[in-house]
Amino acid sequence: MTTIQPSSTDATIDALLPADLLARMDERAPGYDRDNAFFQEDFDELRATGFLDIAVPVEYGGHGLGLDQVSRAIGRIAYVAPATALAVNMHVYWTGVAADLLRAGDESGRFILEEAAAGKVFAALHGEAGNDIPLLLSSSSAERVDGGWKINGHKIFGSLSPVWDLAGFHAMDTSDPQDPRVVHGFLRRDTEGLEIVDTWDTLGMRATQSHDTVLADAVADDDLVIRVCPPGFGGADLFQVAVFAWALVDFAAVYHGIARRAFDLTVAGMPKKTSVALTRSMAHHPEVQHNVAEMRIALDASQALLERTADDWATGVEHADWPVRLVATRHRVINESYGVVDRAMDLTGGAGAFKRSRMEQIFRDARMGRFHPGNTLLAHELIGKLCLGIDPDDALRWG
Repeated sequence: MTTIQPSSTDATIDALLPADLLARMDERAPGYDRDNAFFQEDFDELRATGFLDIAVPVEYGGHGLGLDQVSRAIGRIAYVAPATALAVNMHVYWTGVAADLLRAGDESGRFILEEAAAGKVFAALHGEAGNDIPLLLSSSSAERVDGGWKINGHKIFGSLSPVWDLAGFHAMDTSDPQDPRVVHGFLRRDTEGLEIVDTWDTLGMRATQSHDTVLADAVADDDLVIRVCPPGFGGADLFQVAVFAWALVDFAAVYHGIARRAFDLTVAGMPKKTSVALTRSMAHHPEVQHNVAEMRIALDASQALLERTADDWATGVEHADWPVRLVATRHRVINESYGVVDRAMDLTGGAGAFKRSRMEQIFRDARMGRFHPGNTLLAHELIGKLCLGIDPDDALRWG
């Protein structure tokens, strides 16, 4: 058989995520989860290796990797430390978006790369209670003031709350009811009127420390505003689609990594599991074999879809239906990962209910996948409408 030599990007990822670092992250993850604590040691070590700059172009001092390779790297972290992977991606995806814009000749995100190169950490403030179409609509308000925009709103799921320096937001300017606009920009942590509220005590992904952020007349300077555009899909351009690409594909990579860990733990555990009704291990039980086979089939199919989508985006394939492909990838991969973890827990049995079991944490972390943008309600609506030629921005949403 021909030996395939590793690519230079594989070597880069190996250098950014050495085996000993991954082992330490694996060891620390249960403690962060138990204590509901931020993954500070993981963060410090990832910053030291240069991982935070994985998508920053080489000319800005980064490693210049595209979505295809970054998603693989995020999956490696998720295999040992899911919350660390999910939260770090919130910084990485902004640098990836800015890099892709720059490659397309759009310099509107250049300041993101400059700030990242200077060591600044980015976060995302797009989550809002009661808004099921994030990024394209907003329950937060934007009012034009001298030199910027005054923002009021309550943002949720603000990962990296303990360490971020700049956070991306979106808010609606409704000063002209006939021509509303969505303002996309960034706020610095020390902005007057910005308050991080400690709210994060959740089912899973506890180490992300994704606290609420309250904005009360917080002003975003014009030089930190990247878009002012119409709401909905009609106002979307490469910026919004790139955010969907980097966020949704890497979300999928996180949960695929979780599912791979659940599968490996299951395969390693079944030959050691016994029953008084069997003369050999539970690995010989036909339903164990059935479930393991279903898990492997789901993982392989999900990996193929995830890699195809990431590779196509990174190589610039011009699909006319990119929104469909991105949302479908996120939906399918995360849902399949959810199912794999469920099967793993079934086969683990009662031992998986105890906090001492790694499967218990994996099970809870996997639950969080369904809360990310592009959940089953929005995914089916959006994909169905776009495939049927129905305008997703139609004011009469249904009927």
